[in-house]
Amino acid sequence: MNKEQLKNREKNSETRGGKPVLILLNDDFHTFDYVIESLVKICKHSPEQAEQCAMITHFKGKCEISKGAFEKLKARRDALTERGLKTVIE
Repeated sequence: MNKEQLKNREKNSETRGGKPVLILLNDDFHTFDYVIESLVKICKHSPEQAEQCAMITHFKGKCEISKGAFEKLKARRDALTERGLKTVIE
């Protein structure tokens, strides 16, 4: 990660109360059911919460799905990536 990316990450985390955020990005490959199942399994969302995140991601292009310690978010990001979903930590 270069200096500019680190600076942006720090700036973004300051606006979110100092905690990094895991963001799900939209794609045109996975079904809503698959995304919902993944969020329930990996992020421990309720089915309703996972459905809302899937809808927000579909219509807005991205959605914050988890906030917390970087190590926890990295583990979730890696698990979601293994399932083929696109995510970033900011």
